[in-house]
Amino acid sequence: MFPHRFQQHGGLASQRLPQEPLRGSSRSSASVAAWLAVVGILILFAVALARIARIAVIAGLSAKTVDGASAFSYPLIFLPFISSAFVPTASMPGPVAWFAEHQPVTSIVNTVRALFSQQPVGTEIWVALAWLLALLVVAYVVAVGIYRRKIS
Repeated sequence: MFPHRFQQHGGLASQRLPQEPLRGSSRSSASVAAWLAVVGILILFAVALARIARIAVIAGLSAKTVDGASAFSYPLIFLPFISSAFVPTASMPGPVAWFAEHQPVTSIVNTVRALFSQQPVGTEIWVALAWLLALLVVAYVVAVGIYRRKIS
């Protein structure tokens, strides 16, 4: 249809972006309170992941090989992929859907989506906060235990 476009740039068609963003798709109409809630949830999530990462670093230092050390971060890397972040959990096979519905990333993603789209969050926000606090407590207890073992 437009052969001159395909001949430019080594056969790849270049697409021009619209000069003006599409109305309604580039901005959230969420309230200031919703934005503050999202920022708070994401900060808690970052702190929880940082605590877990510290445990993975300590465990990784005790590994015998590089491959063994890097294996400690795999669960953290794959959690977002087995959640509702990219696809609805209803479209997943049974055991995968069950796992996706009962892990922290799904409740966090669902809460953030609901807050940004001005939908009721229901109990999902409490599930997300419970997961985040549980992760922080478990990471703290494990880190203190590992630290005490190392210094004694």
